[in-house]
Amino acid sequence: MKAGIIAAGLGERFREAGILTPKPLLVVAGKTLLEHAIEAAAEAGASEVALIVNSEYPEVARYVRQRRWPVPVALTVKTTPSSMESFFELEPRLRESPFLLTTVDAIAARGAMAALVRAGRAAGPCGTLAVTSYVDDEKPLWARLGPDDVILALGDSAAGSGWVTSGAYFFDPTVYRHVAEARRRKLARLRDLLAMLLERGERLHAHRGGDSIDVDRPQDIAAAEKFLEAHA
Repeated sequence: MKAGIIAAGLGERFREAGILTPKPLLVVAGKTLLEHAIEAAAEAGASEVALIVNSEYPEVARYVRQRRWPVPVALTVKTTPSSMESFFELEPRLRESPFLLTTVDAIAARGAMAALVRAGRAAGPCGTLAVTSYVDDEKPLWARLGPDDVILALGDSAAGSGWVTSGAYFFDPTVYRHVAEARRRKLARLRDLLAMLLERGERLHAHRGGDSIDVDRPQDIAAAEKFLEAHA
């Protein structure tokens, strides 16, 4: 199994707050966000990590190349217009077998990614999304769950369901057969792709994987550190 990590965002909210460190290199509990993400993928059983970072911050690519990682890291350096396009850029590395996918700013408890992989393998195609009842995002992606935790709806139609996605996924590579349609519709975000998958009849499951913290704002760093301490 391989893992994909999307770390190509520009971190606008941190820059607006005067924090110029690229988001993947922000330190939470003594480790960069990239360290947390890659180590979690390795712990979950990934034999290789396909990582995409943007070209606006060359120091991130240097950091990746200079460090020793627990598993090989296949690096793509490209500034993309959206998280969805970043995901599509990883296809050559991920299209051979089911894979784990995370965003670099999602901090979860130790063992959470491994549990997601187990749940995803049991559920089968097309994908399994980690969900949490802890809502601390300005624009959460709501998920409405049905029997056997099949996802019935995502987004506004699921608002107030009590569950939101938490930035980690386990996909079958058949998810990539929807690339052409997503681009034809000019979708801009990974969440838009997920909603389209449901619309087109793909089966998505939820994994109630526990709380997580998205490090999107300066104050989220302290929140993530408290979260990790509580879940040590």
